[in-house]
Amino acid sequence: MVVDKKITTSTNKRRDIMSLVVLIGIVVLLNFIGAFYFQRFDLTSEKRYTLAESTKTLLKNLDDEVYFKVYFDGDLNPSFTRLRNEAKEILDEFRAYSGNQIQYEFIVPGEGLSNDEKMNLEKQLYEKGLVPEQVYEKNKDKTSQSLIWPGAIVSHKGKEAVWKIFNRQDNTDYEVSVNNSVKELEYNLTNTIRKLQRNKKQEVTFIQGHYELDTLHFSELARALSEYYEVNRTPILGKLGALDQSDAIIIAQPDSAFSVADQYIIDQYIMKGGKVLWLIDPVGINRDTLLMKGFSLGLSRPLNIDNMLFKYGVRLNNVLLQDFQCAVIPMNVGFKKGQPNFKLFPWPFSPLVLPDVNHPIVKNLDLIKFDYVSSLDTITAHGIKKTILLSTSRYTKIQPTPARIFYSSVQIPPKESQFLNSYVPVACLLEGEFSSFVEYRLPSIFLKDSTFNAKYKYIDKGKKTKMIVVADGDIAKNDYNRSSRMPYPLGYDKYSNRQYANKNFLLNCVNYLLDDEGMLQLRSREVTLRLLDKKKITLQRSKWQMINVLMPVMLLILFGLIQFFLRKRKFAK
Repeated sequence: MVVDKKITTSTNKRRDIMSLVVLIGIVVLLNFIGAFYFQRFDLTSEKRYTLAESTKTLLKNLDDEVYFKVYFDGDLNPSFTRLRNEAKEILDEFRAYSGNQIQYEFIVPGEGLSNDEKMNLEKQLYEKGLVPEQVYEKNKDKTSQSLIWPGAIVSHKGKEAVWKIFNRQDNTDYEVSVNNSVKELEYNLTNTIRKLQRNKKQEVTFIQGHYELDTLHFSELARALSEYYEVNRTPILGKLGALDQSDAIIIAQPDSAFSVADQYIIDQYIMKGGKVLWLIDPVGINRDTLLMKGFSLGLSRPLNIDNMLFKYGVRLNNVLLQDFQCAVIPMNVGFKKGQPNFKLFPWPFSPLVLPDVNHPIVKNLDLIKFDYVSSLDTITAHGIKKTILLSTSRYTKIQPTPARIFYSSVQIPPKESQFLNSYVPVACLLEGEFSSFVEYRLPSIFLKDSTFNAKYKYIDKGKKTKMIVVADGDIAKNDYNRSSRMPYPLGYDKYSNRQYANKNFLLNCVNYLLDDEGMLQLRSREVTLRLLDKKKITLQRSKWQMINVLMPVMLLILFGLIQFFLRKRKFAK
């Protein structure tokens, strides 16, 4: 009996040793395979830690080290701690895919420095473009204040750039801004690296000379585009070659007719493969008259480009659209204690369009705000692919011109039964080899130029290219503060205090036209943030603190008791 027990014990020992050897062998084998085969696993439902293919390609092609000095560490509140941790995780991802070409360090600004040295460091950071954030926190009856530097100085081949980890959004609290910053980490980080690698920017030109949007009203779009492209303003003025250096042009809300010469220059620019973003108001509204007199007429604008667009495959209609899904405007409904009493009313002439097309330009975009928008139709054009990007809601009304608009009509609540049209197109993408609108009808001004044929040979069938037509110019128009003359963000509605997706839509349009689909893909990624309920945290704080403190202790005691009874039972046998 004793011999059998010894044999059993010896067998168990050999089996345990063999199991250990096999386990060690598997670990060694996996490490050996891992040295030659790189793989990372993302178990989140929306693949939030899976980098976009364009990002992976960028990282794999890095030919030198990119170094990040991240000045975002130290005593941070929970929201910013989460943002710091997310930033560190994505840097680790970037480092893994770059073959260790991405390196970083987190620094507590001013730690171990004298006051003078700390002030000098902060001055240097500010001059390099790193902007501090003043954080105010209120916890019960106590208010605290701190200064943080949520960003990094990035260096590569002697060049430096700033990576903004936190983007403070106007009129939103810190929690919302932190959550949005988490979503944009990969996009902003990739964009920073691209800036350091870019030798020459593509050129985007705002066409001038036809009373287009002025500088103040398109300043926010120009600023956003300037992060990726060289942005300028160019009046054509009938000059051949005026657009030769432009990779894409934007025609934003012209208010006067295009000359035959300008038509020809734009047409031949397209034939050479140029890209165009048309932001056109077929119907004009005098808003000053509407606000001062409460009434205005919507009249067709004779822009002299209808036939051009028709030839390319789209027709702009001289109508105004009203939509049941719309923004709001204020109206004085009387006086209260001697002061005007303003209330917000739905304004059907400002449709809010939610994209429902599975196309990279509009994927995952939020509502886009239009003002006095018209409709468009696609026309048969041989070899041209047409994609409707944006359409109105199910409840739309089409109002022909001349359209009478009364400001007081807002006091009459709109009814769905009055909106009998559905899903009216307002933005369209055209792709292919366009045929020339000119068709040998050369402007006489060019025929008088003896060097014309030598310099600029007429092209009747163009190279493969793209254009986007939007039946509204206000989509690109930012409002501004009348006293400070400072622009509001593009897409910001000061009445509802809401930010719409106008800027991202237009950036996506230009990115797509210029084949910059990597940035477009990143901007349209959707990351679901599973946030804690603040109300429950406040009401149930003590409960969850007790659970977190006592639960581990209770589990340890339970585990010990189970082990005790199992050992007692084993030796009892």
